[in-house]
Amino acid sequence: MSALRRVNPPALCPPVQNLYAQVVIAPAGRTAYLAGQVALDASGELVGPGDHAAQARQAFLNVRLALEGVGASPADLVRHDIYVVGHRPELVPVIFGAAQDVYGDPWPLASSTLLGVQALGLPGWLIEVEATAVMPE
Repeated sequence: MSALRRVNPPALCPPVQNLYAQVVIAPAGRTAYLAGQVALDASGELVGPGDHAAQARQAFLNVRLALEGVGASPADLVRHDIYVVGHRPELVPVIFGAAQDVYGDPWPLASSTLLGVQALGLPGWLIEVEATAVMPE
C-alpha cells in the first residue's frame, strides 16, 4: 500500500481521462504535488478559448481550489511551473497579473519557472500551471 495520498477536490473537474490525480500528498502529509492545472472549469469546459489572460486566471484559480481542497492556500506554495503556448515577453505581466488577481496579497514567493511551449496536452489549452506546496501542520 502506497503512503501517498491522491486527492481530486470536488471543486475541480475530474482528471482528463483519469490519467493523473489533481493533488498528491507525500508521506507524513506535508508536501502536496499538484497536477498541471489548465483552464477547465469544474464541469470540464474550457474557459477563455484563445485568451491567455482568461486561461491563466482559470489555471491559477484551479491551483488555489486544489490547495484549498487539501487544507492549504497559495501562501503554502513552494514552486510554480508555468507552461505557455505561444509565449511572448508581453504575456509575462498578463500571466502574473492573472495570478495576482486570484492569489491576492501577499504574493506567494515560490520558486518559479515559466516556459514557452509548442503545445499542451489537448488542443486549445494555452496555459498550464504545476505547483508544489508544503502544507500547514
